[in-house]
Order: sequence, then C-alpha cells, then structure tokens
Amino acid sequence: MGKLDGKVAIITGSGRGLGRGFALAMAKEGASIVVNDVDDSANQVVKEITSNDGKATAVIGGVGAKEVAEDLVNTAVKEFGKLDILVNNAGIIRDAFLHKMEEKQWDDVITVHLKGAFLNTQAAVRYMKENKVRGRIINITSSAGLYGNIGQANYSAAKAGLVGLTLSNAKELVRFGICVNAIAPAAQTAMTDSMPEQVKEMMYKQLAATSTIQKMGQPEDVAPIVVFLASDDGYYITGQVICAMGSVGVI
Repeated sequence: MGKLDGKVAIITGSGRGLGRGFALAMAKEGASIVVNDVDDSANQVVKEITSNDGKATAVIGGVGAKEVAEDLVNTAVKEFGKLDILVNNAGIIRDAFLHKMEEKQWDDVITVHLKGAFLNTQAAVRYMKENKVRGRIINITSSAGLYGNIGQANYSAAKAGLVGLTLSNAKELVRFGICVNAIAPAAQTAMTDSMPEQVKEMMYKQLAATSTIQKMGQPEDVAPIVVFLASDDGYYITGQVICAMGSVGVI
C-alpha cells in the first residue's frame, strides 16, 4: 500500500529537476500523475513512471497561460477521474543585477513562478470546491524567497510572492478542507547549475558554514516532504512554509 494510493496529482515543471523527483516519488507511492513541462521532457518522465507500472500522462505547455491551467485540470479528470493534489513547482531563472535587469527578465520570471501558480491554483480549487475534494495545494518556493539572493531580484520576489499566496489561500480554503502549504528548498538542480558562478560560489560557501549535511540538497531530499503533505498524514497541516535547506538561514 502506497501513501498516495488512489490520489491524482498535477505537478508543474515536472520534466526535470525537483519536479521530476516529485513525480517519480509520488507515482511510487501510488498516485496517478499529470506531468507538465514546456517540452518533451514531460513525456520522458511519463515513460519512466509507466515503465515501473505507474500511471501518468503529460500536458506540454507554459504555466503562465490560463488555457494551460485549465487543460491540466481537465486532463487529470479525463484521464484519471478526479484531482486531489496540485504541486506548483514550475520555475525559471533570468538572473541579472538589478541595475542591469531588463523588464522582460522580470516579467518572464514573475509570470512562470507567481502568475502560473495563481492560475493553476484557481483552476484546481474550482474543481475541488465543486466536487467537495479535501485537496492539497503545495507550492515550491525557495530560500531566495525568504532571504533574498544577489542577482535574483526577480526570482526572490516571485518566490516571496508564493509565500504570500500560500498563506492567503490557506486562510481562504481551510473551510473547504483544502490544505495549502509551501516548501522552501535549497536544492541543486539543472536550474541552479545555470546560475552565475559567483552566485553559486556564495551559496556553497554559506552552506559549508551552516549546513548540517554540508551539501546542496537533491530532489530526493525534498520529495518525501511533498509526499507527506500530499498524503492523508498531512491533513492537519495548512498555511505553513516548511524549510528544507539542511541549515538555518541559507542565502
């Protein structure tokens, strides 16, 4: 028996990195997964899941568009009969120092991280309310959203916005039995690998000084927290931001 047997989950940005790790972990625990990304990586994760006797389907598209949010929910219901869990994980970085940052770099990051989470949550909650689903919304924020980061004003602002979205939605939706939480990881993925070297060097130095595990986290370090919050075991937790950084106050 898996912790998520019979559950159906949408995970945005799950073709790679943290999202892929979440998709594989949740499928292993019995959930049916709607994998989402902007390219064929989503189909590759579906193949990984189904080759291990899991259930998954893909929706390819950018989460900043309302039609994609609606397609994700419609696909979950059409393919698997319902929707229980939404993980807002999709993200990009467009790093630049504030005085050099272009308006498009700001807009692109805010659209994917924050507007995308708003649209996906809105579409998912409409279904959950109408069908009296005691659902789970899990937003993936970041240490940058709590402490800021040099060269990442757009990313830090978007991730901080996700914290505010989480807390507000938790208060609104608690009366419907829908739990809304956020996880703030400090994890190494393809996205963090693309950061400027000086930013990565600063992060690694601070981790070495403050981390209990002396390394950047991996997707498998964060996935168990997602599984817990999505499972029946997490029913009593809402409106929380759980730090998964291996340290206190990582920047």
